[in-house]
Amino acid sequence: MLQPKKTKFRRQQKGKLKGFAQRGHQLAFGSFGIKTLEICWITGRQIEAARQAITRHMKREGQLWIRVFPDKPITKKPAEVRMGKGKGSPEGFVAPVTPGRILIEIEGVPFETAQEALRLGAQKLPVKTKFVVRRDYTE
Repeated sequence: MLQPKKTKFRRQQKGKLKGFAQRGHQLAFGSFGIKTLEICWITGRQIEAARQAITRHMKREGQLWIRVFPDKPITKKPAEVRMGKGKGSPEGFVAPVTPGRILIEIEGVPFETAQEALRLGAQKLPVKTKFVVRRDYTE
């Protein structure tokens, strides 16, 4: 499961997710990718599930890049605890994602294989996504 080795602070404020992706919104490594169309927090488990689905369909051919990393700690209070008494303990890590962000890129497989693999991976994610192809791609 993806998570940082070490963080400067154990807890972080929620923050606001608004607007469109200012960085990470173009294909940088591969020829195919999936781009988000919604705002969401994506957990390390969801990213790992998508990665497994994609690599399984590609039969471990080609190369895969994950362009998001869950580095935001999320806290949760235990069940049946009264209000107040401080912030809860860290539960896991998420990657905040805004529309336009490229999540996963792949290279080295045919167009149809890439499209199907990324479709299967996108099913594992909690956001609507779009399949994107590099502008200068030729078969």
